[in-house]
Amino acid sequence: MSKNSNDNEAPRFATFKGKNAQPYSEMTIMQYEPMSPVAAEGVQRATEVGYDHGHDMKLVFAAPGFSLIRLWFKSNFPLPRHTHDVDCLYYIVGGSLRIGREELVVGDGFFVGSGVPYSYAPGPNGVEVLEFRAADAFNIKVMADDRRYWDKAVEAVRNLQGTWTGETPPSLHRPA
Repeated sequence: MSKNSNDNEAPRFATFKGKNAQPYSEMTIMQYEPMSPVAAEGVQRATEVGYDHGHDMKLVFAAPGFSLIRLWFKSNFPLPRHTHDVDCLYYIVGGSLRIGREELVVGDGFFVGSGVPYSYAPGPNGVEVLEFRAADAFNIKVMADDRRYWDKAVEAVRNLQGTWTGETPPSLHRPA
């Protein structure tokens, strides 16, 4: 990522390379809010059976007051209901997802306002989305506070491990 000489100002022009995107494990842009005991225990159980193998998140670009993240959720990944403290605009670049009763595919997207709880279900081939935010730091608050949800999520993660191993991002599957 190109950096401006004054780190407190957004650059007037910048280029970035996807290959240089910062992996989730190194990101400091997203801060987790404290979770309820049920959610914390659910996340821990899901992680123990391979939850982290079902998604890939990379910070593609960040500048003061702006960020772009590429998310890839593998097939049927159980994304818990959550909120963020800033508005977010999502654009689908590969695969599909279901949000509410609506299926969205490549070229579709959705907007989620600050503090609005939401979740979506990646389709059978997973989904890749770009997350645009007018912020260079934001929170995530996991709202899934139901033991039954986490029991189902843990079982799904356990059952999907073999499938996820061979998956590639759905944007790579588009016809030429």
